[in-house]
Amino acid sequence: MATRGFFGKRPSEGESGRLPPGQYLTEDFPVLSAGPTPRVDLDKWSFTLKDGVRPVARWTWDEFAKLPHVKLTRDIHCVTKWSKFNTAWSGVMIDDILAEAGIDPPTAFTLAHSFDGYTTNVPTADLIGGKAMVATAYEGKPITPDHGGPARLLVPHLYFWKSAKWVNGLQFTQRDEGGFWELRGYHMYGDPWREQRFTGD
Repeated sequence: MATRGFFGKRPSEGESGRLPPGQYLTEDFPVLSAGPTPRVDLDKWSFTLKDGVRPVARWTWDEFAKLPHVKLTRDIHCVTKWSKFNTAWSGVMIDDILAEAGIDPPTAFTLAHSFDGYTTNVPTADLIGGKAMVATAYEGKPITPDHGGPARLLVPHLYFWKSAKWVNGLQFTQRDEGGFWELRGYHMYGDPWREQRFTGD
C-alpha cells in the first residue's frame, strides 16, 4: 500500500556512488505499508526477545526509554526503487538490547514481529555489530505512526521492508523463516547493492 511521497531526482555526481543500482533519489519520505496503520497505545506497548517460543526478556515503553539511546544517520533504500540519503534516527542498538537482556544471540536467524502481525526475517549477523537498532525517533521527533511509530526496526543496509514498522519483538529461530513479504515472493535477504528484490534475484 503506497500513500504518498513518490518524487525522485537524479543524484549529483558526488552522490551517485551512494545510490544502489536501479534506485532513484528522493527528498520526500514515501509511506508504504502492507495494511492499515495501527495506533499503538504506549501504555500497552512492549518489546520482547524470544529464543524460539520462549520469552527471554521484555520491556514496557517506560523501561525501554531508560535503555541507552544513540543517534544514527544512514541512507535508506526501498525495494520500490526510491532511496533517501542522510536519514537521522535515534533509538536503542540491538547490541545494547541484547546486553541489557544479558544474552548472546542464540541462533543465526531472527524473525522480527510487529503489532499488526507483520513479520520479516533478518540474519542475526545483520542486526548486531552496530548494524541495526530499534528506532523511536526520526529527525529529532517521535516516529509518526505512518512511518512505524512508536518504534520500528532499522536495518539500513538492507531494503527497507526489512526495517519492520511498529516492531514489538525479535524471535531467534533455528532456521531462516520467511516473513510476510518473503513468503509472497520477495528475496530472503534483500541486499540493495545486489538488487535482491525478489526470489531468484
